[in-house]
Amino acid sequence: MWYFTWILGLLLACSLGIINVLRLEAQETWDKEHIPVDALTQLITRDAMLVRLREKIENTRRSGFPFSLIFISLTEFKNKHNLQPHEMDATLRSAVDCLKEDIRNGLDIAARMDEQDFVIAMPGAPLHRAEQVALKVKNDIFAKVRTPQNLAVEINVGVAEYSEHAVEFGETIETIEHEVNELLRIATAKSAN
Repeated sequence: MWYFTWILGLLLACSLGIINVLRLEAQETWDKEHIPVDALTQLITRDAMLVRLREKIENTRRSGFPFSLIFISLTEFKNKHNLQPHEMDATLRSAVDCLKEDIRNGLDIAARMDEQDFVIAMPGAPLHRAEQVALKVKNDIFAKVRTPQNLAVEINVGVAEYSEHAVEFGETIETIEHEVNELLRIATAKSAN
């Protein structure tokens, strides 16, 4: 008789474990489906990207694998050509479609950070790999994207890498926030050159 009690207990424990796994999978799916995205570009928003970058810094600290950022800006292009809002929107959508072709689907994370600024986070990618992708994105957008007035789109790109060996900071949230901002500042500064 005690065998039946033992088997029943084992089945109950397994059921609870399966239920917990299903609950965690459902939560993960919900999180993925409810990430805030920019309505125009369908890229994740700045706030969602900052959360992801904090996660990437923490992952790099644990695993030792680097990640790189590519900063892409069309700001000077907009200022130089004084495009109408609907023209700039169409140009941005075309540039983002081109950008999406050059990133690793399901691995790299692209976000709209500002009106004409974008960031691509590349987990596991060292700086030289990000530089190659940045150059490809820049060349592809210049070659393929045109404004309604048939102007080629000029963009600025910058690249930065974060690795556990790059900087040794503490473990506080403020420090992680500082590291995220520093990475963005480095990539932005490089895009201006």
